[in-house]
Amino acid sequence: MQDFVQHLVNGLSLGSIYALIALGYTMVYGILQMINFAHSDVYMVGAFAAYYAAKWLGIENQPGLMSLATLLVVSMVACALLGLTIERLAYRPLRKAPKLNILITAIGVSLFLQYAGQLVFGADPKVFPEVMPDITFFQWGDLSLRSSDFTVLIVALLAMVGLHFLIHHTKIGRAMRAVSQNSSVAAMLGVNPDRIVAMTFVVGSSLAGVGSVLVGMKYPKIEPLMGMMIGLKAFVAAVLGGIGSIPGAVLGGLLMGLSEEMVVAYLSSTYRDALAFGILIVILLLKPAGLLGRYQVEKV
Repeated sequence: MQDFVQHLVNGLSLGSIYALIALGYTMVYGILQMINFAHSDVYMVGAFAAYYAAKWLGIENQPGLMSLATLLVVSMVACALLGLTIERLAYRPLRKAPKLNILITAIGVSLFLQYAGQLVFGADPKVFPEVMPDITFFQWGDLSLRSSDFTVLIVALLAMVGLHFLIHHTKIGRAMRAVSQNSSVAAMLGVNPDRIVAMTFVVGSSLAGVGSVLVGMKYPKIEPLMGMMIGLKAFVAAVLGGIGSIPGAVLGGLLMGLSEEMVVAYLSSTYRDALAFGILIVILLLKPAGLLGRYQVEKV
């Protein structure tokens, strides 16, 4: 029982990170009907922005709430600016192009960021600074509850609550929902679709920045290709929950994290990465729209 609770906490902690990254995929898809494969590499840039900010500000050896808040802000700003740049330079000129062109462009931007990251940051892994004291505040047999797990859960929850408030209780959120339903009608009603799409990239990329700091805090090793696998898993989480559905992305992320943790605990760690692709195949065969997704009729 103690082992199960320990794995449950670990799975929820990991799943909340997947959910934050999956939200970026699902928000862009909900607005533009495209998969931003460069999103995972925006997350990578956020991790390095936080890493170098900690060094430049001299807080790499000063763990605490202020250090955590500072690095979160730095990472979110860096990711938001990068996401905005990608949307403006790479995706906006192709807004009316065939979807295959946009897909190829997204993959190209992803590869560019990966290898530019190796050139700029170096290919060697780097140790992420300790931003919060990682202490054990509850011990019962094999069950060990650490502060890092609860910090990840609390920060992720606050980010998700903030996103929910933005989407459902602000003017920008109403405009986002309007554009996702029908951008042409929204434009006739006075909404600027280009501005809303840019804001969507900013918000989604900011959430990836939050996820990058949480990953660095929990698994303190970063490198330029760190976004590849976690990006694929977050994408699978978005598809599992229903691509385009924000609650679905959260649900898919949590289920993905729990499933991976239970596979590692009770089967073998060898299968942890294969699990994501297995889930993707099953969900596409049995319920292509995802758990909370909606089937849509498309005229051709």
